[in-house]
Amino acid sequence: MRILLSNDDGYFAPGLEALAQELSRIASITVVAPERDRSGASHSLTLDRPLSLRKAPNGFLFVNGTPTDCVHLAITGGVVDKPDFVVSGINHGANMGDDTIYSGTVAAAMEGFLLGVPAIAVSLVGKEAMHFAAAARVVRELVERCAANAESQPYLLNVNVPDKPFEQLQPGRITRLGKRHKAEPVIRASNPRGETVYWVGGVGGAQDAGEGTDFYAIGQGAVSVTPLQVDLTHFALLDRWAESLSLKGIA
Repeated sequence: MRILLSNDDGYFAPGLEALAQELSRIASITVVAPERDRSGASHSLTLDRPLSLRKAPNGFLFVNGTPTDCVHLAITGGVVDKPDFVVSGINHGANMGDDTIYSGTVAAAMEGFLLGVPAIAVSLVGKEAMHFAAAARVVRELVERCAANAESQPYLLNVNVPDKPFEQLQPGRITRLGKRHKAEPVIRASNPRGETVYWVGGVGGAQDAGEGTDFYAIGQGAVSVTPLQVDLTHFALLDRWAESLSLKGIA
């Protein structure tokens, strides 16, 4: 089995190291990750300059681009043969609810999915980030189960793991995305030159955290596994808008 690993925290991140170490027990691992922290990069590609690929002393490959660049370059640029899985993470911090729209961790996995490879994004939920090894074991067991029950179509899973020892984790739950409150306001400040600068505010609290959501599962100490899709079509509005635009002579 071949697994391509990436992340958005950078090739030096402890979560990536833990994931590579654990998954190397069951597969041949190739790491292609950003050269620096690209958290919040979402699903962006670098189109205004060429990319470079370098090797770190530990053998990890790193790219001067986004998480999406890394996976796209690795698979379509001939860096690796088409892998059996793309795994992205382990992110330091949650990627739940609306976070998935902005997340570079999810984006790297999503790029694998778009290229026809089963993909998993994994995040460790907690400020202290003490138990990357536990999250890595969760992913290894998930990959083993997925490999044993091969699907005919690629899939994209978003996994969030409470920052707890493995033995204290509750059984995993299949969840839907919850929803956060709006983000905290932008913070206005001054730099040492007296110029006005702006810091993007932190994420808001959970608005929809009811039973069945990723927020609820994490709150119960359980691993959250959310199957994601990429199609943004609002199917419930198709007929209504088709009729409305037809009446206006547009269709």
